[in-house]
Amino acid sequence: MRTVDDTDRKILLELTRHPRITNAAIAEQLGLARNTVQSRVAALEASDALQGFDRRFHAAALGYPLTVFMATHVDQPQIDSVVEQLRQIPEVVQAFGLSGQADVLVRVVCRDAEDLYRVNKLVLACEGVERTETWLSMGELIPFRLAPVLERDLGRK
Repeated sequence: MRTVDDTDRKILLELTRHPRITNAAIAEQLGLARNTVQSRVAALEASDALQGFDRRFHAAALGYPLTVFMATHVDQPQIDSVVEQLRQIPEVVQAFGLSGQADVLVRVVCRDAEDLYRVNKLVLACEGVERTETWLSMGELIPFRLAPVLERDLGRK
């Protein structure tokens, strides 16, 4: 993965503050050439430092008000297969490999309790999944953010 520098951090902070800002406006704001901003944004996208636009969507506003976390216990030799099966379930919006008692933490969005029951059955039906433990989110207390880290790291070597 590409390591970002202060110029990249400043570009990312501008995109965080003004998501619809143009490369030309970023260039003007930061005193850079438009081509410099354009090539850096392209490099950030290519390296996955700048990820998909769908990270900004709010699931509740799209009709999925329930966010659920499933600690998923998996037969270890089948973990790659399980991840591919989970990827096929649209309501699975994120998954993390874990150390500890559970193997995969799955983040799921659902319309209601009945929908959660249906999605949980889909997860449990994945070959290699042994069991799940489910936690219903009561609310997002700190939304996903990286701007504070970028701001802190400006000027660090």
